[in-house]
Amino acid sequence: MITQTEIDALRHKEIKPQQLLINGKWQDAENGAEIDVVSPIDGQKITTIAAASAADVDVAVSSARNSFERGDWSRMAPQGRMRIMHRIADLIAQNAKELAVLGVRDNGTEICMAIKAEPGSAAGTFRFYAEAIDKVYGEIAPTADNVLALVHREPVGVVGAIVPWNFPLMIGAWKIAPALAAGNSVVLKPSEAASLSLLRLADICLEAGLPPGVLNVITGNGAVAGEAMGLHNDIDIIAFTGSGGTGRRLMEYAARSNMKRLYLELGGKSPNVIFADAEDLDQAAKVSAAGIFRNSGEVCVAGSRILVERAIYDEFIERLKNQAEKLKVGDPLDLANNIGAISTKQQLEGDLAFVERAVAEGARLVCGGQQLHAASGGYYMQPTIFADVRPEMDLFQHEVFGPVVAVTPFENEEEAVALANGTDFGLAAAVWTSKLSRAHRMVRNIKSGVVHVNTYGGAGNNVPLAGMKQSGNGADKSLHALEKYENLKTAWISL
Repeated sequence: MITQTEIDALRHKEIKPQQLLINGKWQDAENGAEIDVVSPIDGQKITTIAAASAADVDVAVSSARNSFERGDWSRMAPQGRMRIMHRIADLIAQNAKELAVLGVRDNGTEICMAIKAEPGSAAGTFRFYAEAIDKVYGEIAPTADNVLALVHREPVGVVGAIVPWNFPLMIGAWKIAPALAAGNSVVLKPSEAASLSLLRLADICLEAGLPPGVLNVITGNGAVAGEAMGLHNDIDIIAFTGSGGTGRRLMEYAARSNMKRLYLELGGKSPNVIFADAEDLDQAAKVSAAGIFRNSGEVCVAGSRILVERAIYDEFIERLKNQAEKLKVGDPLDLANNIGAISTKQQLEGDLAFVERAVAEGARLVCGGQQLHAASGGYYMQPTIFADVRPEMDLFQHEVFGPVVAVTPFENEEEAVALANGTDFGLAAAVWTSKLSRAHRMVRNIKSGVVHVNTYGGAGNNVPLAGMKQSGNGADKSLHALEKYENLKTAWISL
C-alpha cells in the first residue's frame, strides 16, 4: 500500500529531461529534438523526452543485433538470465511507489489502481518468465530406430516492442519479459504520451545487470520512430498494443520490408452480458461499473457494452447509475478519488465527441457526459452511461477508450450471443448468470479471447490474453507468449 504522505512527497519530484537508451548508454536524439511531457493532472509540463529519428532507430536496432550475435544474453546460461530477471523484478518491487507515482503523473491513472496494475503487475511478470527460462525447452520426437529427431527452441533475434500509454509498465513487461526470457534482444518504443515509467524500468534493467544493447529504448513520435521500426529490415518481430489503424500500418510496413512477424493487440468493444437470473444484481452493477470506469475507461478489455435482459433492463440501469454516481473523479494522486484523469487533451476531446454523436443518433443519456474540473487545467470526465443503444450506432460498434458505456436490451440468450458478437472486435467479455449450463454455453459461443463469468477483469500471468477477429493475434501473458519470441528448429540426425 501507499500513503498520502508518501504520494505527496513524490508528487512534485523533479524529473530531468529524458534521453534514449542505446547500447547501455543514455543519449540525446541525434538531431536534439524533444517532446514536452504534459501531465493530465493539471495540464502542466513536467519534463521532456527525446524525439528519436529514423537514424536513432537504426543505431538502436544495430545495438540490439550486435548484442544478440555476440551472445551476451542469447547464449548466457539459463541460470544467469534467471538471476538477472529476478533482480529486475526485485528492483521494480523496491521502487514500486516511485514508479507508480511517476506513471500517474504521466498518464493520469488513479494511484490505487496504478500501484497494483503497473509496478505490481510488472514485477510479477518478470518473476513468472524468469522461472520459465529453465523449464520450457525442446523435444525429442518419436522416429525410426536409426533416426534421432530433436526440436530446438531458439530466440528469434531482435524484437521490436511498441507499447501504449494506458498501462505502459504492465503492458511493457508483458512484451519485454517473455522476449528476454526466450533470449532475444529488444528495441522498445513507449508511447510518446507515457514514456516515463518505461524509461525508469530501463534504468532498473541496467542496474540489475542486463548486458548493454539487450534492451534499447527509443522514445518519440509514432509517425517517425514507430514507422522506422516497422520498416526496419533487421527487426525480426514486432509486438504491438494499440489502435487498429496503427496495427494495419505496421502490417503494411512488414510487407514492404522484411516480412517481419507481427503480433497485434488492438483493443475491443467488449460485451458484458447480464441475465435476469444473475444471483446478485447489486454486485453485478458494482463490478460492471468498475469494469468500464476504472482508469477512466482507458482499458483494452473494458466492458464498454452492457447487454441486459429485458426483464431487468430498467432496474439494472438504475443500479448502474447509482454506482457510477458514487465514483469520485479527480486528482489521481489523491487517495480520496476513485477515478483519475483522461491521459491527454486529445483523448478527452475524442471521448466528448463520442457523447455528442451518441446523443445525435438517439441514444438516451442516463448520466454523465461532461468534462469535469476544467479550471484545474487537467483532463477529467464524468462516468457516462447511455441506454437504448442500438447495434447500428457508433457507440455500439466503435471503441471510445474513455468512461462511456453503451447499454442495450436483449430478449433471450440467442439474441444476447448475436449482440455480443455483433462487432469487429473479440478481446474480452463477461456473463452474469446463476445457471451453470448457460455460463458454459455463453463461454463457448461468444467470440472473445477471454470470457469472465460472474465477475469482470482479473487474470493471472499463467493464462493468456489473446484477441479474436480485429482485436488482434498472438497472446500476451502465460507460457504461450513465449511462442511469439521463439523459432522452432528441427534436427534430423541419422544414427
